[in-house]
Amino acid sequence: MGRHSLPDSHAAEGRRDHPSPRRRRRTVAIATLLVLTVATGTAVAAKVGLLSFSRSCEESAVRLSVVASPDIAPAVRSIAEQAPEEELRTDGRCLVVEVLARDSHKVAESLAAGDEEPDFQVWLPDSELWLERAKGLGEGIPVSPSDSVASSPVALAMVPSASQQLGWPEKTYSWAELVAALGSDRVRLGAADPARSATGLLALVGIGASSARQGGDSDTRVARTAKVLAERMSDGDAQVLETLARSTSGAEEGNPKRNQAVLISEQAAFAHNAEATGGGKLDLFYPQDGTPLLDYPYTLVNEAGLSVAESRAALRFMTLLGDADARAAFAEHGFRAGDGSAEDSLVAAAGGRKPQPYATPAAEAPSAKELQETLGMWTITVQSARLTTVVDASASMAALVPGRGQSRMDVTKESLIQALGQFTPNDEIGLWEFATTLDGDKDYRRLMPTKRLGDPVKGGGTHREKLTAAFAGLQPLPGGATGLYDTTLASYKEARSTFVKGKFNALVILTDGSNQDERSISRSGLIAELKELRDPERPVPVIAIAVGPDADRDEVAEIARVTGGDGYEVSDPAEIQAVILQAIMAAGQNGLAAQE
Repeated sequence: MGRHSLPDSHAAEGRRDHPSPRRRRRTVAIATLLVLTVATGTAVAAKVGLLSFSRSCEESAVRLSVVASPDIAPAVRSIAEQAPEEELRTDGRCLVVEVLARDSHKVAESLAAGDEEPDFQVWLPDSELWLERAKGLGEGIPVSPSDSVASSPVALAMVPSASQQLGWPEKTYSWAELVAALGSDRVRLGAADPARSATGLLALVGIGASSARQGGDSDTRVARTAKVLAERMSDGDAQVLETLARSTSGAEEGNPKRNQAVLISEQAAFAHNAEATGGGKLDLFYPQDGTPLLDYPYTLVNEAGLSVAESRAALRFMTLLGDADARAAFAEHGFRAGDGSAEDSLVAAAGGRKPQPYATPAAEAPSAKELQETLGMWTITVQSARLTTVVDASASMAALVPGRGQSRMDVTKESLIQALGQFTPNDEIGLWEFATTLDGDKDYRRLMPTKRLGDPVKGGGTHREKLTAAFAGLQPLPGGATGLYDTTLASYKEARSTFVKGKFNALVILTDGSNQDERSISRSGLIAELKELRDPERPVPVIAIAVGPDADRDEVAEIARVTGGDGYEVSDPAEIQAVILQAIMAAGQNGLAAQE
């Protein structure tokens, strides 16, 4: 694929001023390898074979396995294929690189689980955000990221008839203005599932940040956008392009099942336009308030477990991906340089055109917290939740939280009430409390049934209002101990028996201690019962949150994982709201993976 003509009269202007390279973290180990390589000089580098040699490759080759996001895998493979042809060497041996294409979300889930030793040494996800997902709870396969090898901005692509309605290319918009201009019926908008697509998630974060800058009730606007996207959501980036109207015929573009606009990367539009003809090509809107980049970080997998030969081979290949020939290969496949800069010809081929601000500096990459909150909002918005909340009311919940002047229970109540505000009227939430012998011989008591928050209740008001009052009324039981095991089993049985299909069903348990009821079922007995009760067709993951220094996260995590959930730990109950959203997203994603 050669160069393409530049947009309009800008063809002679060539390369533009571009944003300075974004600063990225480089791991100490990779940095050390680079320093040692440079410090020893070219003579030593040649001696150990880090440079290319002309003599034949008679020694056994060093083999490196690279797993790459499907969009960039062809470009990486084309570069890798040059290594044996040019007798590229590492440690005096030929370098042979195998490149496999795998979805980034699936690789991240596998690494986070840590169940199997990976069969690759290098990972090239499409976004840095998957590195956080891969870390999970810190018990999976470790990853060590380095620099970006390429990049591609997220943009809004439209079929020509739709883009003309919005004044493309002369009219520019912010993310929030662009989504608002589409309207619910004016232009049909599709996107990939943000839980599986970095493009979809980064776009949703960008829309949220832009909406927040507008002021007003931005959360409601973003939730409304999420609902619209959910109605026309595709599993992944490749699938979302297949939803577009395929021709300019009135029947095709009028087909309500076909999208007229999609949230995709510039590179995806480039690849689409390379195959399209005439009116089938896409036009790109670039939001004027900037957009995050897909940044393709070069990442070592289980670095401590790599041999010296594998480490040096990985370093050699990383160097190869950064040279001039590799940058040209990436550009031929529609990728920008790692710093976000690009030739105007690449942008034109992708569907960009001035005065669209395609050279505007990339938006600041969202923080892990912003990503987590957006994913939590997405999960709650697109799939109604059915949660039974079980709160520890033992005497230890009266202990003061350091630096706050409030008890664990008081802070927990406030956090739960705040979290309640994130849920819609269609979500169903109930409340139990537990200690020991709280209700006769039982360690638990149901305070509020699990019902729709918007349902009216006897005496006036809604279930949300009654539940808020019930949260506010929680009090530690003087002398009460922690009856965790019997409570978990009883609440799980009820949540399972009242399972509602089509909703995200889960059991949320908050405790500040380990089980203290000697009369209760044993931990092994509880785990055996939960294993027996678990039904993949009716999943009810347990989300167990250990609160404070006396709680045993390992204990609650072991119990929760049997059900497809997990355990979390917070030192300050004020963190509960964020953890609940994080846990809902993680459990929901695990449920999707289990169904595939």
